[in-house]
Amino acid sequence: MKIALIQQRNTADRDDNMRRLEASIRACAGQGAQLVVLQELHNGLYFCQTEAPGTFAQAEPIPGPSTERYGRLARELGVVIVLSLFERRAAGLYHNTAVVVERDGSIAGLYRKMHIPDDPAYYEKFYFAPGDLGFTPVRTSVGTIGVLVCWDQWYPEAARLMAMAGAEVLVYPTAIGWESTDAEDEQMRQRDAWVTVQRGHAVANGLHVVACNRVGYEPDPSGATGGIRFWGSSFVAGPQGEMLAAAPADAECNLLVDIDLRRTEEVRRMWPFFRDRRIDAFGDLVKRWRE
Repeated sequence: MKIALIQQRNTADRDDNMRRLEASIRACAGQGAQLVVLQELHNGLYFCQTEAPGTFAQAEPIPGPSTERYGRLARELGVVIVLSLFERRAAGLYHNTAVVVERDGSIAGLYRKMHIPDDPAYYEKFYFAPGDLGFTPVRTSVGTIGVLVCWDQWYPEAARLMAMAGAEVLVYPTAIGWESTDAEDEQMRQRDAWVTVQRGHAVANGLHVVACNRVGYEPDPSGATGGIRFWGSSFVAGPQGEMLAAAPADAECNLLVDIDLRRTEEVRRMWPFFRDRRIDAFGDLVKRWRE
């Protein structure tokens, strides 16, 4: 499978963001991409730096304008696209939702972000209710895709449950970066940890992992912080954690990567982690803490 990751620098001009995304999707399809992955909340700025009720006006239903727009593009180009949208499910009920659009333009499936952060500059709990669709991979014409979103990256349980349900590849639309006051050594530790934990998911589950992050500086409208510099660095790791390709930290990039899904079978025969799991002893994992 040839996968394309579109790492883009966004502005407040949503129409321009979407036009540039469309141009990149076309370029990637022209280079043979079968699966195109977009970054988290790709249509606009990362609005969760502040808590502003007026921002809810950006939310849209699913199906809705974005699924129709990108669905037409998927159908025209014959590609599967992973979207990341601000979903308006009902009045006062919103989600951070990934949508997998099939190459005929239909919606193959949804994933609603399960783990919702609430940190300085990442006030997502104000906007998003936790997902309620579970960890269910989406079956598509190019394979079974386990879609998770950003903060989900830090939870091995999420990756494991997707793998156990038959995901052939894990895909993480992402919006993560440095807050302006972080020291340089702390910045490097944060990004290294982000890469390392996801490579660990690849190793532990014998799967390819695809992480598509946004890039560029976005100011804090409130002025409470110095804004976020998204660190890009989108990458694809193989089933042994090997880095197959990585994008730069400071520039837009269309990253195209060929992966071989047969590698999962080969690696799991060498490293039979699923065979040796002590599921009889894992009951306490459903507790908040062990006393």
